[in-house]
This record gives sequence, structure tokens and C-alpha cells, in this order.
Amino acid sequence: MKVVESAVPVACWSCSVAHNESTLFCPHCSKIQPPPDGDYYSVFGLTPKLEIDLAVLEHEFYRLSRKLHPDRFARAQEREKEWSLADTALLNDAYRTLKDPLRRTEYLLKLHGACIGEEFAGADGNGRRDPSRVPADLLEEVFDLNMQIEEMRAARKTGAIDRELESNLTEAKEKFQSLLDAVDADLRTQWRAWDAGNGAARGTAQKAMVALLDRRRYLSNLLRDVTETLGA
Repeated sequence: MKVVESAVPVACWSCSVAHNESTLFCPHCSKIQPPPDGDYYSVFGLTPKLEIDLAVLEHEFYRLSRKLHPDRFARAQEREKEWSLADTALLNDAYRTLKDPLRRTEYLLKLHGACIGEEFAGADGNGRRDPSRVPADLLEEVFDLNMQIEEMRAARKTGAIDRELESNLTEAKEKFQSLLDAVDADLRTQWRAWDAGNGAARGTAQKAMVALLDRRRYLSNLLRDVTETLGA
């Protein structure tokens, strides 16, 4: 993905007046436009930032959703009906991405060329953790945790209940949740640094966020495994 540096004026198919290519509707004649090529932020007229006004995002989402409702195009040309469906799908994808803090962070960093995803993180595409990517400060704990999880699963198969093992896993769950909360706090700090900076400052914040997202993904997988084992 690539950041759209500036909107390119295009002519409206209906009135021929030039407008911003990221616009879903022509500002001159109000006719629906084909799905734009801009980024998700431009769909809502927002500046690409990590800290955004969610109230504004929600207001624009519902306003545009009403304008794109199929009933409004019941007597329109076929291509307008098709565009209403395509624009609605784009609007929904953009809204789901931008309203979620983590998805928004990953999306904006990818726009700036960051390599983010399971293939780059501490787990493969099937959710298995890669031992070579275990955070150094968690290496010993992860080794012990994996042993305890296997012991608990084996005990459950025989119908046995190991209260001490259960207690250890509960403590591990609480610790990983605490570490996850700390990562989220660090991410918010980097959001502010990225939004306020440019050039080198943004590059530093971006590297920090990529590492934090990697760590968060790994911790989330650990927390999921412990929770599933305790709930089995």
C-alpha cells in the first residue's frame, strides 16, 4: 500500500466538474461517484493520524451510509446502483478499520511501508508460535508455560484436576494480560509521537510501534492459549 500524498482532481461523470478523487459524491451535482482510489482516511475526509476523533468518524459513517442506501438508487442507472454497493462495501471496510485502534495503527503503518502481519510476527500463518521470535524477556516463562499447558491438557484427558497447575496458569494469564495492557499504553505514547512528528521522529515512532505490535500479537496468542486451556 502507498500513501496518497494529494488528491488528484477528476471530472464527474455526470456534470464534468472536477472534484477530489476521494469523494464518494460529486460536491457540485451530488451524483454518486465510482469507488475512489484514495486511502480509508480520505473516504471520511480525515487527516491520516493515529489519534482520531471517533465521534466525527461515526457521524460521517452514518451520514454517508444513508446517502448510499440502495433505496436511494432504485430508479438510478445500473452503474449507479453498482457503485452504491461498491461504495458501501468500501465505506464499511474503512469504518471497521479506522474505528479499531489496533487495526487503524496497522493500516496507517502499512500505508507508510511497514511490514506488519503474522508472517513478520511471533507466529506463523497457522497461529503457531515461532520459538526464534519469542521476546527475550519472556523466553524462560514461555518455555515453562508450554510445559504447563501440555501437562494441563494431558490431565484433563484423564479427568484429573491439578489445582496447583491451574493456579499457576491463572497467575500466568493475569501477568500476560498486564503485559498486554502495558503494550497498549506504550502504543498510545507512540501514536502521539508519530502524529506530532515528521521525518526522523516518525521513523523512530514507526519502528517502535512495529516492535510493539509484534510483541502484542505474541502476548495475545499466549493469553489465548492459557485462557482456552483453563476453560477446557
